[in-house]
Amino acid sequence: MSIMKAVRIVLEQETANYKKPTSFQLKESYPLPPPSTVIGMVHNICGFEEYAPMDVSIQGSYFSRHLDLFTRYEFKNGMTFEQGRHQLKVDKYGVVEGPGYTELLVDIKLMIHIIPKDESYLNIIYESFLNPREYVSLGRREDLVYLKEIKMVDVNRKKLDKDIELDPDVKAYIKCSDLEDNSIVLDGSARGVSYRGTKYKLNKNYQLHNIKNNTIRNWNKVEVIYTSHINIVEDSYALLDEDGNPVFPI
Repeated sequence: MSIMKAVRIVLEQETANYKKPTSFQLKESYPLPPPSTVIGMVHNICGFEEYAPMDVSIQGSYFSRHLDLFTRYEFKNGMTFEQGRHQLKVDKYGVVEGPGYTELLVDIKLMIHIIPKDESYLNIIYESFLNPREYVSLGRREDLVYLKEIKMVDVNRKKLDKDIELDPDVKAYIKCSDLEDNSIVLDGSARGVSYRGTKYKLNKNYQLHNIKNNTIRNWNKVEVIYTSHINIVEDSYALLDEDGNPVFPI
């Protein structure tokens, strides 16, 4: 019997930017979409107006990165126009115009498992992606998605009778807590280094709070390792979908 059900989506994107919140002049991209970006896509396509609790498993690859040039506008509230300092004048206020750069990932391939806490949402999610009410994007609004597969799958926790070694080109986010029992081995870890990869503290979902008449988002974050060369060892337990694909819920 499956311990959970999921909607598995296999998709491709020509280019995308999964923006890091702290990057401005250079809009850096995460190497895979963070959970908040995936969950936002799901909520937009499904038309959810309140947060539907869910976990997501995100794995995939991209071919290369490049920088895309855009025009950036900056202004400070209440700063009046000064000749020689500002390029544009809007009413009496000054605006600085200059170049900015967006980091784009190229030729992206992703496998995403969407695991709602309430299984009654499964059919809504499945049907919404099968017949989307508008074009599907992931990252920026212009980062279009080509949906290659949408499938409802069972996810089981199984004891492995042999190692499962993922393609070295496939990267994934894995929760740090899921690496503590050593059932998942990251090949190439150096002596004294617990986990090989890049550690991120990623946004997942948020609550709204009012502070001094201002509404702010208080983000729930999850600690993950972004890594490749993933090997799940024999005699350990792993989450696998019905087609044998490993699932790393975050």
